[in-house]
Amino acid sequence: MGFGGYLLRRLLLVVPTLAGVTVISFALTYLLPGNPALVKAGALATPDVVREIERQMGLDRPVPVQYWRYVSGLLRGDLGESSSTGRPVLEDFRQRVPATLELTLASLLVAVALGVPLGVLSAVRRDSLLDHVSRLLGVGGVAMPSFWTGLLLLYVFFYLLGVAPPPLGRLAADVTPPARLTGLYVIDAALTADGVALVSALHHLMLPALTLGFAVMAPLTRMVRATMLEILESDYVKAAWAAGLPRRRVVYGDALRNALIPVITVLGVIFGFLMAGNVVVEMVYAWPGLGHYAVTALVTKDPGPIQSFVLFVAVMYVFVNLAVDLLYGLADPRIRLR
Repeated sequence: MGFGGYLLRRLLLVVPTLAGVTVISFALTYLLPGNPALVKAGALATPDVVREIERQMGLDRPVPVQYWRYVSGLLRGDLGESSSTGRPVLEDFRQRVPATLELTLASLLVAVALGVPLGVLSAVRRDSLLDHVSRLLGVGGVAMPSFWTGLLLLYVFFYLLGVAPPPLGRLAADVTPPARLTGLYVIDAALTADGVALVSALHHLMLPALTLGFAVMAPLTRMVRATMLEILESDYVKAAWAAGLPRRRVVYGDALRNALIPVITVLGVIFGFLMAGNVVVEMVYAWPGLGHYAVTALVTKDPGPIQSFVLFVAVMYVFVNLAVDLLYGLADPRIRLR
């Protein structure tokens, strides 16, 4: 079976996975305390009004009927309506996914730009001062909660130094968002040559990206270091040293390329974690992304956004894992997908 057959088989496996996720996400709305109809009606609503809203939302029907209504809506692209915003959930997702994606990509860029070179240098200069500092940063990144890192950065750069903007979203209040092309303010501002919006977007993105980037840089650095140490002790690297090949070619051309397979795996896991697990950072910086949206939905027991967020995370992880498998073949031509 060639590449096409492998891809088709993996895509077919998505169907039962997503079917199980729909059951879990649907069941979550029943496990959470509270009545969604009461939340939508308001605390001062009469019992008759609450019952009418329950009828409109279909909460008075049997559970299998409600589940079928939910699944059939998904097949039509209908994710329901949010009681918090009063808009379709799909419209809210289209508005908020670019904010989360922009923060995720910026954080991943920070983690790769700092973590990979630091891991390589730590392996090459084993037991040096740089190696000890790298391991200390790795332990600190894992041990320090992201909300604490975010608050610490805000205290230093916003409160003490005054070089960071207030944590109030993606742009300054007096800056008009750039023309929407991708929804990512930095890219849209660059493509439309909107310098004011570009500077403001980068300014507001700086601290959230550093907060998340530092948190995920730690496991990436440790993985690169451990893999490089193993590869640098291999026979073919020793033979390259003995043959007198340039240091840069041996380290970055041979050793680092063979270390990319586990690094790609970690990057896939990190990307999925950032897209789904940056809730705390979005709340600290008032970042209008999916995490902020999901927390609001949980607090108000808004079933549509909760179910859609769980489904979105599941779909994202499935396709990220598929993309990681496909990237294996590009990183190492010896790997054949079957």
